[in-house]
Amino acid sequence: MSLAAGEISLQKIHVICWFYLLAICLASCLYGAWQFAWSALAGGVVSVLSFTAAQRDVLAFIGPLAGEDEGTDSARRLIKQGKTGFLIKFWLRLLVIGIILLVLIKYLRVNIFGLILGLSTVVLAITHTAFGMVFSYLIKRR
Repeated sequence: MSLAAGEISLQKIHVICWFYLLAICLASCLYGAWQFAWSALAGGVVSVLSFTAAQRDVLAFIGPLAGEDEGTDSARRLIKQGKTGFLIKFWLRLLVIGIILLVLIKYLRVNIFGLILGLSTVVLAITHTAFGMVFSYLIKRR
């Protein structure tokens, strides 16, 4: 699988995330559950933005390593610096998400079930994409 194909798949997952989030919010609004829709929107935005940041961090971590020979000292140093930076960004992102969720739950009084559904949009999109790939492989033999 080439890098371009991976990027297309990630772009597809992003589009599916936003589609699921829009569908959840519209269905909630039509049903009349405005607080549920707001909560799902808040959770979905947090989830998709976190997914986007994680994608950017992983690509930034892997990019410089692609051309290096792992046996050289510079490659080992680059790998160690990349790991450290990646882990720091991961924990900072997790801390920021925790603070955002704390503010949403404690001060903005969001609907917990809507928030959880919104936070699940990335999982739903990845699952949708995975089933689509399996279907394409098994049924269409591509």
